[in-house]
Amino acid sequence: MKLISDEILIDTGQEKPANEAIYPSYLDYRFWDPAAWTSGHPFALYDKMRENAPVMWSPAEKGISGFWSVTKYNDIKQVELAHSVFSSQRGSINMGVPDRKQWRPKKLVPAAYNSLINLDEPQHRELRMQQSDFFFPAYVATLRDKVALKIDELLNEMERKGPVVDFVKLFSEELPLFTLCEMLGIDEDDRPRVKVWMHHLELAAQFISNPWQTFLSEPMFPFRFNPIVNEMFAYGERVMADRRANPRKDLLTVIAESKLDDALLPQEFLDGSWLLIIFAGNDTSRNSLSGTIRLMTQFPDQRAMVLDDPSLIPQMSEEALRMVSPVMHMRRTATEDTELNGQKIAKDEKVVLWYGAANRDPDVFSDPDVFNMHRSNADKHLAFGHGVHKCLGSRIAKMQLQLAFEQIFDRFPHIHWTGKQTISPNPLVHAISSLQANLYGPDGKRPVQVAAG
Repeated sequence: MKLISDEILIDTGQEKPANEAIYPSYLDYRFWDPAAWTSGHPFALYDKMRENAPVMWSPAEKGISGFWSVTKYNDIKQVELAHSVFSSQRGSINMGVPDRKQWRPKKLVPAAYNSLINLDEPQHRELRMQQSDFFFPAYVATLRDKVALKIDELLNEMERKGPVVDFVKLFSEELPLFTLCEMLGIDEDDRPRVKVWMHHLELAAQFISNPWQTFLSEPMFPFRFNPIVNEMFAYGERVMADRRANPRKDLLTVIAESKLDDALLPQEFLDGSWLLIIFAGNDTSRNSLSGTIRLMTQFPDQRAMVLDDPSLIPQMSEEALRMVSPVMHMRRTATEDTELNGQKIAKDEKVVLWYGAANRDPDVFSDPDVFNMHRSNADKHLAFGHGVHKCLGSRIAKMQLQLAFEQIFDRFPHIHWTGKQTISPNPLVHAISSLQANLYGPDGKRPVQVAAG
């Protein structure tokens, strides 16, 4: 089969659109720059764009071609549904694709392109169906008890280290990793290594944005990065070969045995497939969990409602996903000359879909900046995308979110975000890398246990 990385559209550095832009461009925000995202979504700018420039030309720098930014809910749905016109494969989901001379490390960049998320129909559907059993409700139900036990274990550890904890480090980065490793079938002894790999890949994005800060916090990072990436890919080659020779009932085996065009996937696609599940699945759930803690502190009336009636937790989870929008954007590429909301778009021009803007579109969600778990259409959010590319793992993410808050509110009903957080430089996901919480409320102290008389 042909590799996406062999045929992908390389950026030309295009500065201006082929057709006249009919809407104004707001140039005070560097969408393509990871460092611009360390304060989270630019919601005020989204408001202005939706109102005045719903399909806005966004110039870029450093050899990256400019792109069309789409912010209105219905426009984004239109793009997602017209998958033959707006391709995932032509230019991948990445905002920019640099010249191949800049693809470093050698195996890592192609792995980001050669995966399910970047495939177009019909190959996308063909591969998705082969993996879908591990994302259907029947399988999700088999995971629930294991996930519930892991949540209890993590909450015990938080309680030991409280009252003030880093919720990300102790909980929201641990739970998704556990769940994904269970699904994939990664052996217990290998899981600590997966955590190291994830840490270094996240540091790589920070290093690009702010090399000195990264170097000062982890001086050995530049020297360790390439060996660690090589170790990760060597593991992938070894485990995929083993699953083909000795299949198990796990997702790694399904990936290893998947076929496109009646042929087993080449190693480049195997690498991209298991890494996509580890990293995409982790980012979405981790940031949803952390973002929900933040929202419960910002909207105490909503917390009071859910404490009074825990059956509201599923509805709370949907509204939290809408408000947090853990995946900030996806990119599509026009396969032909087309038009969106009156704006002519030329073939091969990029279209970037800003989900955080769509999820707060007042034409769809009334009072969109208010957390309202009784919102009748909360589940209509686009946090998981829409159409054929809607996130395959959305049921897993929702299951974790709901189970987590059932147990968190039972153990720590007054858990409180202190206002301290760190958002990593990342234009793809709302990457909350640290969030400080007091388990017992503002200035809360550990409860004193009095022995029974």
